[in-house]
Amino acid sequence: MPVSPLDSDRMGTVMGILNVTPDSFSDGGRFLDHVAALEHGRQLIDEGASIVDVGGESTRPGAVPVGVDEELARVLPVVAGLADDVRVSIDTRHEAVARAAVASGASMVNDVSAGLGGVAAELGVGWVVMHMLGDPRTMQDEPRYEDVVAEVRDFLVGRAERAADLGVSEVWIDPGIGFGKDTAHNLELLARIDELVATGWPVVVGVSRKRFLGVLTAASDAGPGSVPHHDGNVRATPVDDRREGSVAVAAWAYSRGVGMVRAHDVRATVRAARVVA
Repeated sequence: MPVSPLDSDRMGTVMGILNVTPDSFSDGGRFLDHVAALEHGRQLIDEGASIVDVGGESTRPGAVPVGVDEELARVLPVVAGLADDVRVSIDTRHEAVARAAVASGASMVNDVSAGLGGVAAELGVGWVVMHMLGDPRTMQDEPRYEDVVAEVRDFLVGRAERAADLGVSEVWIDPGIGFGKDTAHNLELLARIDELVATGWPVVVGVSRKRFLGVLTAASDAGPGSVPHHDGNVRATPVDDRREGSVAVAAWAYSRGVGMVRAHDVRATVRAARVVA
């Protein structure tokens, strides 16, 4: 098993999110222009991001796939423009995009498809393997598990071991919060995140501004009561009302041994990591 890329004496890593898309759930359209994207990427660096994760295809629930040519046109100028100043990760499901982004300077593939381990091995870059039930169009259609933590853990460990056997020297595992999970599944994964950490593979968690936080905030606003198990019809608070929840969960994750958190609100998340450290 590869050694964790983190020094155990350092604080957790923050991966800043840069969506070069018109339809991402939180910031879709804000950074589709390359100039705006590069400005925001540099802002993330200034706020303390150790990695900037560039994505050109939304994977929010119900998202429609993007053609590879369009995805390449969105991300390559941004990857190339940032790679001299910060470590860049390419958030993609497509081999052609991963290869082109690495050629443009990316040194990590953030892979929601969990299928690009062999590509990462060939290219000699880091790989984040994420669990997703189904695909973005269908993943929130009543997801079901017998034991969500055990099933996600076993899937990720299997893919991580296979990638290591192929030669990937830096593998991260990501439980895929919100990717084919309802609020109860997400909370169970977070409550038992120690079980993923205990595998020995470095863990990355992405919860920033996600809908389940809006569900929790709405439940809190409404007063005492249980969080619904199936929350598809629950009215969640707006995306811009989820910052505190995002940072709180990031701090929880760091305190339980998670090595990296993917975040929109980088400055606040960096501060949370420092407090935990």
